[in-house]
Amino acid sequence: MKRSIYIKTFLLTAIFALSSSSCDRKLDEKMELDSSSSFDYTSSEGAKGALVGAYSSFQDMGWEQIPLISVLGDDVNAGGAGDQAAFGDTDKFVYDNNYWMYNSLWAVWYQHILQITTQINQLEKFKEGGVNPALISQYQAECKVMSAFLHLEISRMWGKVILVETPDQTQLKLKTKEEIMQWISSQMDAAIPNLPDMRPNQRTDIRGGITKYTALAIKAMANLELKNYQAVADATGTIINSGKFTLYNDYYELFKTPGKLADENLLEVQYSDLGVASGGNSMNHLWAFYGPTSWTPSVSSATAGWGFYEPSLKYIKFMLNRNEQKRLVTNVLFTPDGITKIKQDPNFATLPSWVSNVTPDNDQINNSVRALFFSGKHYLPSNQLTPGRTDYGSNKNYIITRYAEILLMYAEAVARGANPTAGTAASAVNLVRQRAGLSTLSSVTADQVMDEKYAELGMEWGIRYFDMVRLGNTAALSYDGRTFTMDKQFLPYPLAQVDKINALNK
Repeated sequence: MKRSIYIKTFLLTAIFALSSSSCDRKLDEKMELDSSSSFDYTSSEGAKGALVGAYSSFQDMGWEQIPLISVLGDDVNAGGAGDQAAFGDTDKFVYDNNYWMYNSLWAVWYQHILQITTQINQLEKFKEGGVNPALISQYQAECKVMSAFLHLEISRMWGKVILVETPDQTQLKLKTKEEIMQWISSQMDAAIPNLPDMRPNQRTDIRGGITKYTALAIKAMANLELKNYQAVADATGTIINSGKFTLYNDYYELFKTPGKLADENLLEVQYSDLGVASGGNSMNHLWAFYGPTSWTPSVSSATAGWGFYEPSLKYIKFMLNRNEQKRLVTNVLFTPDGITKIKQDPNFATLPSWVSNVTPDNDQINNSVRALFFSGKHYLPSNQLTPGRTDYGSNKNYIITRYAEILLMYAEAVARGANPTAGTAASAVNLVRQRAGLSTLSSVTADQVMDEKYAELGMEWGIRYFDMVRLGNTAALSYDGRTFTMDKQFLPYPLAQVDKINALNK
């Protein structure tokens, strides 16, 4: 039974950008938003300001929110010996609905959804005011993509969640995960015809902004959750057949400064220190959460991290068994103790010389009480920091969706029986393998595709966890003393929300 929900915590005034000067800002610049009602709705510049306001909200992701999404898989462990014990418990599928991180992800992302939804409604007033209706439809479509992605991740984490289609908080509905994913797919179908037919980095109005291919990617993700593999193959096949995307030639640099707005990236959160030594960073992310607690950087002033995000030993051994040099060196920062730990397994008593606690950029990773390994995908070499900037990872972007994931979603869909729309599953997998320096395969099974996804996408956005849950692979997630059962697939609703949202108690 569908129930209307009144949500006191979501009280939010209509917020949108008003200053025409803001329309010249870049996407990676944070805007101050206003709620004045005396605005000229005949202004195309004002309409663009409203759109940039939505982007500003979407990109304002807290440091604690993405790690919570990512920590449940067998690719990532929570670093230990810290003050976030409940984060470590979550990694072991022991959930505390009073943990502040759960409430932060839920409340903050729903606030973003409400703000973006408000922008969609406000943009309609510009259309009524005579601004080019095609342009307004594009801006509204971009907002729909942002909202869809946030709904996607929230539903992946909690299953049955609130669907926000209107700022009217008396009309909010609780929907099953299946209903949410179907809604996302239909929303993307509606958005795609109104979006630019180009890569995000080809946009000149909003560099790195959403395009039809971003929407197709999110449609594919939603249908993957539904196991609608033909829809996945169709959406990803359209992206592949466009010929607009290529894998960045250097996997290591993709996740660093050179990889910003690469031809591979379909959606990324942009950060910038504006290339100057001092002053506020524009929507800078707190990368310290991922960084080593002790290191000897090649640029001595660079600060260390907190060590709460550790690639799993299981993942590392999986990669070593595949002789994965390029991707393993990129994805994992090794400590001396970590290397010793690997060697304690007789099967890995002798390691390749490239397994080292010194990175290719000559940053030395030291031992830590918190973790044996650290994430290389969340690492920015100290020599890539803007001179004068010392914070760990400062100026690094956060890639959300990239072409390698598109290729592998396509390959999985075809391997699971979908009719191919853009070549064979093997051809898609081989593009990814070739960049990694691995041999090509003449054919691939679904299991081989899942292994390739594990290798390529490890430590990214909880992709591995969501894959294993979708497939019911409890054995994969039951590792290093953990026991995963399907009743643990979703987090419990945050206690702070249960106290305020009656429907969450039913």
